[in-house]
Amino acid sequence: FFDRIFTRIFIALLTEVHSILCNGQRGFVLSFDSDFTFTLPAGQKECFFQSMKKDASLEIEYQVLDGAGLDVDFYLTSPAGIVLASDQRKSDGVHTVETEDGDYMFCFDNTFSTISEKLIFFELILDNIEMETEPEGWKQYITGTDMLDMKLEDILDTINSVKSRLSKSVQLQTLLRAFEARDRNVQESNFERVNFWSILNLVVMVMVSAVQVYMLKSLFDDKRRSRT
Repeated sequence: FFDRIFTRIFIALLTEVHSILCNGQRGFVLSFDSDFTFTLPAGQKECFFQSMKKDASLEIEYQVLDGAGLDVDFYLTSPAGIVLASDQRKSDGVHTVETEDGDYMFCFDNTFSTISEKLIFFELILDNIEMETEPEGWKQYITGTDMLDMKLEDILDTINSVKSRLSKSVQLQTLLRAFEARDRNVQESNFERVNFWSILNLVVMVMVSAVQVYMLKSLFDDKRRSRT
């Protein structure tokens, strides 16, 4: 009997949680994140838009992974066109704003560079996003649950908490991968420079050695001709 009750509750729980996560229903405050990597050509600017609701939170973190100088201009504007945050010639940055209803625009500007393109990674984290409808459907399955020690609401809260922490872990891993990619690009660039200057120094040393040998031989070379 208890097995049948628990099975019905568990099936209802999975169905409802899937509906909550996929369709977005009111009663839970969630956070969403997304990331994107793109190439910004020299002398150009790229802008993106994100729709937000009132009393939510928008966090933007970006990094320049590759390109000369590893720098870019950045600015974030509100739906009213007010500049909320801006950076000049920076390689990375993090900005968090409390939002209102409307579309927020953030731009990456590489117009100051005439030659080098930039590889840019950014991540959006949307917090305090409320769902739209209240999940009431699962209540029809709670008949007899007074004999159980746990409540369905507690299970939903626990699953929601686990999902949130897993999302934070994914965000952290994504940022670590971005840092690793940038460091690898810097190391490869330094490796090429070291090889170039090492070869150049080797060529100069060989040339200097040849000149020194020639000069020493010329000092001891007797050019006087003996008379017969």
